[in-house]
Amino acid sequence: MLAAYIEELGAPDVIRHGELPTPRPGPTDVLVNVEVTAVNHVDTFVRSGAWRTPVQFPFVIGRDLVGTVAAASPGAPGFAVGDRVWCNSLGHAGRQGAAAEQVVVPADRLYHLPEGVSPADAVAVAHPAATAYLALFTHGRLRAGETVVVIGGGGNVGSALIVMASRAGARVVTTASARDAEYCRALGAAEVIDYRDPDVMKCLREACPRGADLYIDTSARNDLESAVELLARRGRVVVLAGLRTRPVLPAGPLYLKDCSVVGFAISQATVTELADAAATINRLLADGALRPPAVETLPLSAAAEAHRRLEAGEVRGKMVLRVTGAEA
Repeated sequence: MLAAYIEELGAPDVIRHGELPTPRPGPTDVLVNVEVTAVNHVDTFVRSGAWRTPVQFPFVIGRDLVGTVAAASPGAPGFAVGDRVWCNSLGHAGRQGAAAEQVVVPADRLYHLPEGVSPADAVAVAHPAATAYLALFTHGRLRAGETVVVIGGGGNVGSALIVMASRAGARVVTTASARDAEYCRALGAAEVIDYRDPDVMKCLREACPRGADLYIDTSARNDLESAVELLARRGRVVVLAGLRTRPVLPAGPLYLKDCSVVGFAISQATVTELADAAATINRLLADGALRPPAVETLPLSAAAEAHRRLEAGEVRGKMVLRVTGAEA
C-alpha cells in the first residue's frame, strides 16, 4: 500500500511517499480504507521530535482520517464493511498514523461519519473541533450564561470554539482579523474585535464589563498577564497551544480572584473524552453548523510539502491530503 512515512525524526524532507506492508488488525481493531487525512501542527511536532512519543519506524505520519471500513475484528462491534468512518487520534503513543491507503484503528477510537457530510470537511474539523470541545467543556467547565473570550476566532480551533460555545448558551467575545469579522458573527460571536487594534485589551474589557468566565487563546501567544486581568471571579484560562512560550503568570491577581489556569493537549485525552467530543462533532456536522474556514486538498505524495508550508506559516484554513485513488 502507498503511505506517507518517516524512517527517522527530522525536518519535513524526512517524509517519504512509497510502498509499505498492509497493516493487520488486532482482535479489537478495524481496518480502514483511507479516503482523506489532514495535516495538523501536532503532526509536525511528532515528526520533528519536538513532541516525544513512542515511534516505531517506518512510521506512518498523520492523526486524522475519513474512510471506509475494509474489515472489522470480532472485538470491534458496531462496525461493518462499507461503513463510512472517521478518527482523530492516530500517530501518537505507539499508534501508527493515518496517511496511508489502509490503516488499523482501535474500535474505541473510531466513529461513524454522518450521512451526507463531506469527507474533506469532516477530516478538516476533526482535530480542531475536538480540541475546542475539550477546551470548553472538559477543561474549561463552561456553563450556559457565561462569557467566553476566544483569541483568534477566525482560525480552525477558534471557529469551532465560537460555534460550540454559542450553541451551549454562552456569550462569545472574540478577536479576529477585519476580514473574518462577519464570518465570526455568523458563527455566533456576540462581539468581534480586530486583533490589530492597538487597544485590543481595552476593547476586550469594554466588551466584558463583568469579566470573562473563560479565556482561550488559539494564537499561541499566551499573554497570561492580560488574560488574568480580564477574568471574572473564578474565571478560567485554558492553554492549548504555544509549545515554546514561557509567559509570566500573575499569581497574586490569580488567587485573589479564585481563578485558575489549566493546560491540556488533545494527545492526552482519554478515549471516553474523545468519544464525548465526537458525539458533539457529529451532531454539528450533521446540522451543517460545523465547517472548516477553508480547505486546500493536496495529493498524499505532497505530505512533505504540506508539512513545510504549515511550519512556515503559509497555510490559511486546513490542508487535507487525498489518499491515492480516493475522492475528497
